[in-house]
Amino acid sequence: MVLPDHEAALAVARRTGAPKTLTHASGRPWLVGRWSDDEITAAAVGDVRLAVIGWCPVSAVELERAAFGLRDLAHLDELARTLAGSFHLVASLGGRCRVQGTASGLRLVFHRRIGGVVVAADRADVLGGAPLDEQSLAVRLLFPTPHPLLERTMWRGVECVPPGSALLLDGDRARTTRWWHAPEPVRGLAESAPLIADALTRAVDVRTRRGGTVACDLSGGLDSTSITFLAARSPARVVASTWPSLDPVDEDVAWARRAAAHLPAVEHVVWPAERIPLVYENLLGVDDPMDEPTIGVMDRQRLLEDLNGLADKGCRVRLTGIGGDHVAWCSEAHYHSLLRSRPLFALRQLRAFRALFHWPLRPMIAALADSRSYRAWLADEADDLRAGREPTVTGMLSWGSGPRLFDWVTPEAHALARDALREAARTAEPLGRTRGEHGDLEPILSSCRIIRQWEQMSARAGLPIQSPFLDDRVIEACLSVRPAQRVTPWRYKPVLTEAMRGIVPDDCLARTNKAQASLEASAGLRRHRGDLVELWEGSKLAELGLVDRRRLTELALRPDTPELRSAILYSTIGCEVWLRSLDQGADHAAAR
Repeated sequence: MVLPDHEAALAVARRTGAPKTLTHASGRPWLVGRWSDDEITAAAVGDVRLAVIGWCPVSAVELERAAFGLRDLAHLDELARTLAGSFHLVASLGGRCRVQGTASGLRLVFHRRIGGVVVAADRADVLGGAPLDEQSLAVRLLFPTPHPLLERTMWRGVECVPPGSALLLDGDRARTTRWWHAPEPVRGLAESAPLIADALTRAVDVRTRRGGTVACDLSGGLDSTSITFLAARSPARVVASTWPSLDPVDEDVAWARRAAAHLPAVEHVVWPAERIPLVYENLLGVDDPMDEPTIGVMDRQRLLEDLNGLADKGCRVRLTGIGGDHVAWCSEAHYHSLLRSRPLFALRQLRAFRALFHWPLRPMIAALADSRSYRAWLADEADDLRAGREPTVTGMLSWGSGPRLFDWVTPEAHALARDALREAARTAEPLGRTRGEHGDLEPILSSCRIIRQWEQMSARAGLPIQSPFLDDRVIEACLSVRPAQRVTPWRYKPVLTEAMRGIVPDDCLARTNKAQASLEASAGLRRHRGDLVELWEGSKLAELGLVDRRRLTELALRPDTPELRSAILYSTIGCEVWLRSLDQGADHAAAR
């Protein structure tokens, strides 16, 4: 937690019971919480205090240099835009505070007024005592949840600082200021490739430079393969792990073995197929403290099973390729703008995309002709929450996939979610100037809400995971490439393949597809339907009047029903498991 330099903050600090404290120049508490010594770098110069919390190579001497002569907290914008890694940056200048997370949203900042002062934290749930916001819970039943509704917290009175903004605290006042904007996508691929390679190399180095043993998720895809080869160039010993698939035509293991053959110093572990945790496994056993619902609970058991085996091998951190799909590709919605600025080029590309993805012609034309603003699109979607699922091409070329509620969601919850969407539509701004720029950033922000919870779960389990692709510097390097060269029907992830050429062997860069893990999902639904029945029979969502317990139980007893072939249950399960975790957290607190 970050506390302003105010006498009322003393009582707030005492109530936390946190074991560690750093102070303002006045001697009052500034940072309180739980952290290990290698998670934080701090400096104090005169009345200036700076701290970097997380994964960052900055030294105390470098922070002291930044603190020396600092006269305006706005000058920290430059520092925030140059540091590598994933971290929170916190400052105190003459008692005024600034606190910020990452532009990706992987590290967030929340704030609430407590005891007459505004207090900030990296988790919403530690700003305790606020009542549950049932409308926010209804919003999270949407599939998917559109921007900016993910910025709503689950408690009344607790606010989230938008990613890319910093929170300024001055006594009992608080405001936000923007410090990050997406780069202009003006660079060519040839110019950008070495910049992307350098940014990703530095991101991996942040996690491996201390040596020791590190783990890499070597799925066989381009993303994880790139991370593994970069880690293998570091001082660390590398253990790469691969899960086999239940799908007999899945190629992951073959591609992972091909990569491992080029890395004789890397220990490659292929876990036994009988150990594969399925989707939906152990949902009744989730006891992680979470400050928001997440569909990440669906794969939690797979995450933890991997970590257990790697921890036994002495690994201190596990690197994943998560995020590569989001930064090494980009939104096909860029062709909505390219069709207007470069029509002949765009038409040629769109014809190829249509053949590649089997887009139906009429919805494709309708999406390209649609010129609604983001606010108008969001307002229209508020009236279509019960509509059927739209064709995939509509979501790909529009502002996004339209949010939907399903028949087990009650009319009361429907009304709450609809009203929240309508309210947001009055003032919502897209994340970029065009549909494509918005479509590049929204998947990054929404996926980081999941990865953020996985990072906390993994750290609690004893082996933290890290995703270098989601570092701000890597995102910036990728987004600076011209869209027409980032997303093309003729090449698979050209940004990554060009950046990694000379680092990853050409035969490992030749892959042009990825696994879908659909069999693990369908098998998990069948195997764990009893757990789902139990989940719905004791449903907290039903007690709040947000879902129909009977309808969900019926679905659990018919796991092969066609409508469950997609992930439509995930958001509802995420909300239900989260509510159960709140009860478990209260029980644990009472026991202490």
